[in-house]
Amino acid sequence: MADFIKGLLLSILSEKCYDEYFLNYNFLDVPCFKSTLSKGLGIGIIAGSILVKVPQILKILGSKSAEGINVYGVYLELFAITANFSYSYVMNFPFSAWGEGTFLAIQTAIIAVLVLHYGGNSLKAATFLAVYIGLVSTLVSGYTPKDVLWSMQAINVPIIVIAKAIQILTNYKNGSTGQLSAVTCALLFGGSIARIFTSIQETGDSIIILTYCVSTATNAALVLQLFWYWNVKTTTTKNKKKKKRT
Repeated sequence: MADFIKGLLLSILSEKCYDEYFLNYNFLDVPCFKSTLSKGLGIGIIAGSILVKVPQILKILGSKSAEGINVYGVYLELFAITANFSYSYVMNFPFSAWGEGTFLAIQTAIIAVLVLHYGGNSLKAATFLAVYIGLVSTLVSGYTPKDVLWSMQAINVPIIVIAKAIQILTNYKNGSTGQLSAVTCALLFGGSIARIFTSIQETGDSIIILTYCVSTATNAALVLQLFWYWNVKTTTTKNKKKKKRT
């Protein structure tokens, strides 16, 4: 039982920090505190990412509409997520530093498929999914040069800005956030803030850290829009009600 508990603790603590805490009883060790906090946050983010975009998916399925969600913004966001976890995987960064990328990619790909499907193009949705699966398999296979993966990660910064800007502008033009999920946007914003700290602690990779800083700023803009347009009904809903009255 003792070995099991130790093994469980070592999934979060390093050997050095385990010794500091449980052999030397030094609970004020600052490096160990930062390391443990980072690992704990990373595991929490990964656990949360399993369901982070589910509210968005359910909202689209429930309304049978992807109104207000710009598919090109989704494509770019998916590229950014895929580049991030592919680069981190190949560079052998700790899973706790990037693991949520796998779950976010799956959910974002589902959203892209739903946007295409409810946009009246089911064949394009199926083709997109097949191509994406093939692309991911190639990126993580080990055959893709690291320089290519680094370059993909480097252009993530402008891509994230463009992807979110497209959605922000779409919201502005529509005068509402459409089918965007407030829960999903809020969780992504909180997760990106935490990832700045964990990336500093666990990877030290400046391009990864910069990516999450930019992601935090753009996610904050979407959250602000959600509050701004909170009580605004979508144009489609208004038009449907007018048609019913007539």
